[in-house]
Amino acid sequence: NCKKKSFRFITIITLLSKQAVILGHFHYTHGLDGGVYDFVGEVRAALLRSVFCFSGKIMKALILIGGYGTRLRPLTLSIPKPIVEFCNRPMLLHQVEALLQVCLHITGNFAHEVDIDEIILAINRQAASLEQFIRESCKLVLGDRDVKLTFSYEEEALDTGINLDAGFSDCNVPAGPLAQAAPILTKTGEPFFVLNSDIICNYPFKEMLDFHLIHGHEGTMAVTKVEEPSKYGAVVHNDRTGLVKYFVEKPSEYVANRINAGLYIFNPNILDRIQPNKPTSIETSVFPSMVNDGELYCLEFSGEFMAAKFLAGFFSQIRI
Repeated sequence: NCKKKSFRFITIITLLSKQAVILGHFHYTHGLDGGVYDFVGEVRAALLRSVFCFSGKIMKALILIGGYGTRLRPLTLSIPKPIVEFCNRPMLLHQVEALLQVCLHITGNFAHEVDIDEIILAINRQAASLEQFIRESCKLVLGDRDVKLTFSYEEEALDTGINLDAGFSDCNVPAGPLAQAAPILTKTGEPFFVLNSDIICNYPFKEMLDFHLIHGHEGTMAVTKVEEPSKYGAVVHNDRTGLVKYFVEKPSEYVANRINAGLYIFNPNILDRIQPNKPTSIETSVFPSMVNDGELYCLEFSGEFMAAKFLAGFFSQIRI
């Protein structure tokens, strides 16, 4: 019986990619032995078990607080943008709470939990006086959880070429904070989350981690569908595998309607693409390099999505 199941497993995986199985693009197939096998059932479970053969993963998360949030003034005149309240709670707390819920529960006689033990907040040095306020705010969701809050201060911006009106849903990722937090992010050798602090959505962190560990490449980017991609930068990808093919900045003609949602998982070796103490843009330097090497994948999620960039858009998302 065990040999038969092994044969089934090998047969199916040689026919289709692991990503296609996990994403559910195929629900069954005919094996070389003439059988019909269910991907949602035993095959998918077997594949997941083969991938998640670890005794434990301790991960880090980096939240990019950084900027001054000038386009949300007057809300940001005295506090950084992530502390601005959305639905009676600072935006930052929505993200921290979602990160605390990250875990993997795999069916098929196999279960495992992944813990995030440290959240790094990348913040401009001029906002250092707000550290205690942010710590006190985060206690509301951290409770007695053994999760460390670490502040990583940027003395000066180490990224250039960032157009604040650019696409990527305005979800630009500066390389400086990643390079500065590298000693912490690489401590466990595990993948780590990177989040833009002004994103409000149904955070797909569990699904992203599942997918990232399955495809096994350097980076995973969350993407979401929008009605008017011409206002943003479109992400063109392989619908079957999630492999990112290229980006189109504010396309005048339709090419795709998925945009970068500002939520990522990276393997530690992405830091090798960032030159120390040299201005680097993730969007214009690192991502294109990853795409060329076939190392950047994306996962689509649905539901409400907001990048809190402008005052009018911010208020339009608040339901009274």
